[in-house]
Amino acid sequence: QVQLVESGGGLVQAGDSLRLSCAAAGLTFSNYNMGWFRQAPGKDREFVSTISRSGGTTYYANSVKGRFTISRDNGKNMVYLQMNSLKAEDTAVYYCAAGQATYDSWGQGTQVTVSA
Repeated sequence: QVQLVESGGGLVQAGDSLRLSCAAAGLTFSNYNMGWFRQAPGKDREFVSTISRSGGTTYYANSVKGRFTISRDNGKNMVYLQMNSLKAEDTAVYYCAAGQATYDSWGQGTQVTVSA
């Protein structure tokens, strides 16, 4: 059974940085693409970023491009999201996801709140 546990969320001010972490268990980590998604109050869950199995390919939503960086450590079964220059509109619950063809395993989420 795949388990994904996010950490690192919190309350910060606009312009600050946060680093989210996701610990994965119950899977051969290097066989899975990993992603970050977020859901703001009253809105649908949206894509933030994804990283390929080897870490060689990454994609970002336009809203975070240039500010967020996704990375992974296959030796530690970890994926990270470095978030810089945070804005109030980045406030959301952030979810880690794992998948091969589609994302089918999800963490419980970590709250990120950015005060203006």
